[in-house]
Amino acid sequence: MLLDLPVLKKGSFYFIKDGETDFIMEDKTKRGLTVKETSVDVKLNVKADKGMIHDMDGIGHWVPIRWYFSKDSNDLSQVMIHAEAMEKKYTTLRELTCPDDDA
Repeated sequence: MLLDLPVLKKGSFYFIKDGETDFIMEDKTKRGLTVKETSVDVKLNVKADKGMIHDMDGIGHWVPIRWYFSKDSNDLSQVMIHAEAMEKKYTTLRELTCPDDDA
């Protein structure tokens, strides 16, 4: 089960877990989102579990919840590149939408 896998790395917005054949990168912001399909993520070109979120107009959007990086073709440092990019994206978004209230 995915919950029981050892965590190799974690950030504010991600976990990287050690699967038997894959490094599994999970987006913490998508916790609780139901997996609706597993398919290839076109941006990262790896298998990904995806869920559906709806915008304020009710339009559904497929979003990746976790990615499976095959250990045969990826090492942990390659997965970390993607994890750090996600961390930077969400940190920037948080700073824009929730600035510190210094007043």
